[in-house]
Amino acid sequence: MGEFELIERFFKRAARQADVGIGDDCAIWTPSPGHQLAISADMLVEGRHFLSTVNPRDLGHKALAVNLSDLAACGASPRAFLLSLSLPRVDEHWLSGFSEGLFALADAQGCELIGGDTTQGPLNVSITVMGEVPAHQAILRSGAQAGDDVYVSGHLGDARLALDAFRGTVSLPQSVFELARSRMERPEPRTALGVSLRGVATAMADVSDGLLGDLGHILKASRVGADIHIDAIENLMLTHDAWACPQDLLQRCVLSGGDDYELVFTCHPSNHQRIQALGEACGTAVTRIGRITADPRLLLLSQNGSVLPNTFSSFDHFA
Repeated sequence: MGEFELIERFFKRAARQADVGIGDDCAIWTPSPGHQLAISADMLVEGRHFLSTVNPRDLGHKALAVNLSDLAACGASPRAFLLSLSLPRVDEHWLSGFSEGLFALADAQGCELIGGDTTQGPLNVSITVMGEVPAHQAILRSGAQAGDDVYVSGHLGDARLALDAFRGTVSLPQSVFELARSRMERPEPRTALGVSLRGVATAMADVSDGLLGDLGHILKASRVGADIHIDAIENLMLTHDAWACPQDLLQRCVLSGGDDYELVFTCHPSNHQRIQALGEACGTAVTRIGRITADPRLLLLSQNGSVLPNTFSSFDHFA
């Protein structure tokens, strides 16, 4: 099967939102009036971002999900994406599963594949995603203010727990492993919550490289610090109720594990009830974990308020 037959069979669809979709040298897409474009790109490399044993349907889902998470972090609604795919060989079974997982999430999110590229080489999936946000309403990292509360969405740490199990550094009950593995291989982008936080959240980022590291990006951009209450993170793992995770492992997974694709955001304390209501309306738990400070330091606080050592580091692609 050649390149163009591959595209035709597994990826080409009639344009729905785009003016011109797959088949020309460029796709043509007209943004909605009064909106700005939000554009992001993420690359997934075999052996670095996913294991060779991953189900191709799950990989198709995750490849798009991690990009949609970036749109969610800016409060943007998904509209379209480009897919560049490097394949060692043409494997029709693999391509069928991958495209099914990709399009299942794309259809659920209203995000249309409008172009891309394919070539032969090491397995590599690169997606550029495009969304829309009403003009000047994007939620950036730079808006946090001293006194704001710090929140996270959903669950943190389970993806790292699954990775540790794959590496053999931790032994898990099978049911716990499968639950953690689902969080690692099929993250759910919080697009509905991200859109609902426009005009409420003062700053936001997605948690892809670890909670403290990604919160650190907000703190740096906003020129502020934060106090994080360690007791607030103890129930954030989805697997928390299924087994007794050692405290040091729990903290490492939650605070620096990464691959969670949740949202960390800040807002004025007066919006606490509204935040809880928005989370409930979106079917996503939100947890208040700390507060923004004027002092540009990130401190971990115990239940009695004492400062704990911060030895956690976030994921670094070149470390």
